[in-house]
Amino acid sequence: MRPTQGIRWLLAAAAAAAVPAFGSPIAPRSAGPWLAIDSDFPDPGFVQGDDGAWYAFGTNGNGRTVQVATSPDFETWTLLDKEAMPTLAGWETAVDHWAPDVVRRNDGKFVLYYSGEAKSDLRHHCVGVAVSETTDPTGPYIPNAEPLSCRLEQGGSIDASGFLDRDGSRYVVFKVDGNSIGHGGDCNNGVAPLVSTPILLQKVAEDGVTPVGDAVQILDRDDSDGPLVEAPNLILHGDTYFLFYSTHCYTDPKYDVRWATASSITGPYTKSGRQLFATGQWNLTSPGGGTVCGCGDRMLFHGFCGDRRCTYAANLEIRGLDVVVL
Repeated sequence: MRPTQGIRWLLAAAAAAAVPAFGSPIAPRSAGPWLAIDSDFPDPGFVQGDDGAWYAFGTNGNGRTVQVATSPDFETWTLLDKEAMPTLAGWETAVDHWAPDVVRRNDGKFVLYYSGEAKSDLRHHCVGVAVSETTDPTGPYIPNAEPLSCRLEQGGSIDASGFLDRDGSRYVVFKVDGNSIGHGGDCNNGVAPLVSTPILLQKVAEDGVTPVGDAVQILDRDDSDGPLVEAPNLILHGDTYFLFYSTHCYTDPKYDVRWATASSITGPYTKSGRQLFATGQWNLTSPGGGTVCGCGDRMLFHGFCGDRRCTYAANLEIRGLDVVVL
């Protein structure tokens, strides 16, 4: 994912809307997705706390390294005046902290995965990991001294998302940021030869932090995806693994949310070829960066609202290998 500064065309493309008071809840629409967080809150990940409330985490913005919002019912959301990760690890700069995702461990603490800029290779990123000091999902989170994945020679690692399998095994899916070392054009990867942007699956220990074995590739871009695939999010529904992801450049009207399915966690994954959310549907502009509840019935994603990327929510239903927006 990328910051929003300098995006001019979206001011004309997005529908004009009045902005309520900062952090105020937004009433949901009667059908389809609704505007959940009317503020710059891209790449939302979310988790449910022991109190039954929902907690969302967003890319750096509004003066925060990792933003936090909460909802009692998944419909109305409030942006909290809190920094989820107040300290940084030694390997990262303070510039970029993208696409946070949070999972709960068996010990009740929470693990935060995020993308941070590597001091050793500026403008390229690693997947960092941080653990909550307590069982409070809003943090504070303390980052590990070492990142989970870098792969800087391939462009870096970004967009990590945690997954707990039925047998108790834990995994992290993330994108190798190959387009960051592309040859220019759309998202720096629109000029041939196009660079691979694979989605990798990394098994981790029960702590959610320690890698187990080597990561395996489960998806990559093809011509239908434009310059990249990114923002992976994995769930298990019945006996089928659903891998949600975005295609094209985040500044492009073609940016969207799609999914692929597999009967084994390591694949092979078959792309559905369908868009769950796309520009023009429900007045959305460049929707993407989605996270789906493990139960498969609700989702948060971002879309442009003026020159910002606001967070939208949606109710879903999985029917066989199909995903339907309610």
